[in-house]
Amino acid sequence: MNPIDSRWLSNTKLNHTSYDANEPIHQLMNRSRTLLKCALVGLGALVAGDVSLLAEEAPAYADYDAFSASNGFTLFTVNNLWICISAALVFIMHLGFATLESGLTQQKNTVNILFKNVWIITSGILLYALWGFNAMYPGDFNEFFATGSWFAQSLDDVSQTTDAYNAGYTWWGDFIFQAMFAATGATIVSGAVAERIKLPAFMVFSVLLVGFAYPITGSWKWGGGWLDDRGFYDFAGSSVVHAFGGFAALAAVLVLGPRSGKYTANGIKPIPGHSLPLATIGVFLLWLGWFGFNGGSVLSADPKLVSFVFVTTSLGACGGAVAAIFTAWVFLKKPDLSMALNGILAGLVGITAGADTVTEASSILIGLIAGVIVVFAIVGLDKLRVDDPVGAISVHGICGIWGTLAVGLFSTNPEHSLGTQLLGTLAISAFAFVFSLVVMIILKVTMGIRVPEELEEAGLDVDEHGAPAYTHVNAFEPQSVL
Repeated sequence: MNPIDSRWLSNTKLNHTSYDANEPIHQLMNRSRTLLKCALVGLGALVAGDVSLLAEEAPAYADYDAFSASNGFTLFTVNNLWICISAALVFIMHLGFATLESGLTQQKNTVNILFKNVWIITSGILLYALWGFNAMYPGDFNEFFATGSWFAQSLDDVSQTTDAYNAGYTWWGDFIFQAMFAATGATIVSGAVAERIKLPAFMVFSVLLVGFAYPITGSWKWGGGWLDDRGFYDFAGSSVVHAFGGFAALAAVLVLGPRSGKYTANGIKPIPGHSLPLATIGVFLLWLGWFGFNGGSVLSADPKLVSFVFVTTSLGACGGAVAAIFTAWVFLKKPDLSMALNGILAGLVGITAGADTVTEASSILIGLIAGVIVVFAIVGLDKLRVDDPVGAISVHGICGIWGTLAVGLFSTNPEHSLGTQLLGTLAISAFAFVFSLVVMIILKVTMGIRVPEELEEAGLDVDEHGAPAYTHVNAFEPQSVL
């Protein structure tokens, strides 16, 4: 079976389920997939039950023009358009990460934060194109050296541009959507290690994380690998993307150490971010992008399924925000805006694994629990002297695990078990942690990962990038103001 055929059959982002009040979820989606397969191989192959014919049958169209004249072309066009729009929405999330991270850190490091986010998305897409996409799919990870194997795809090849490749999108729609997910893992780490990591060390680390580590664990589930075979379910990436990034961040922070002056003999010294407005803008941009993150993971423009996922996604975010607001208000004695913002993100991360397979009420409850978890996780890690300026480990790592387990607790599909969900999220999180730990230790020994203390005190913008983020800052004076 060639890689494209195998990817079509095993890409388990095709195997999503969705909630319907009148029909069991897995039955609904199985029926939907069956109807789509009819367009590929004809009713005869379907009735015969010979699924292997899906990979072996030649495309039903002589060329793309013949496909455009077929009855299924309009539906295919709409589906592919939605995938591309969703990819654009997920791209906007990288702007959200950039503004959130810069807002929650000190003014003197803003350019450094923004530069890292530019590097992550640009290098990440290239690495995923050169190697990651073909290594992640078909999922058994037997194409370890997959370099450049997709560059020969032709716009005239009907196996890449019609429903012979996939019932909902072209090869290129598939790639660009998945590539946006791949870069997110390193973006999560960026905020956690902010304000004290050497730029070259982070650039090397992010290349290795996005280019090589993410496709391995991604193949385990979305590529149809061993976790998928066991029935593990992660609709849009609570574990595959978020817990992966969160626990990679935890390992990096442990090796890197806290910011200077953060933890003293007299207790914890707050280092407030310089712009809560920027941070708030970032969170709302992330929420907007999450409609593509989750809604696009339906992998079609099915009006019922997409609208349902939009609703559960937003309900989870709202539940997370409300729970974080009141939890922080009670235990920290103030209605803390940064906790409210992280509560939104915690709810979004929590609902991501099961946005299509839990009810509306369950999505609210999942968000509420995530909102409580994130407050205590942020405070708890701080007490353990794990310095995470933006709360990324708590939001993405810990709440990513919670969201994955929530599928086993609240899914309307009886095939989703808590034990399998636990196995999957621990496997992905452990791999990300160990990989990140090893890479960071090697980088620490070879090239160094920590900026000098005097540079950390002055700020990274002027020394490393040659310019401050704000023109009112004197570029020739140490930027010691928070």
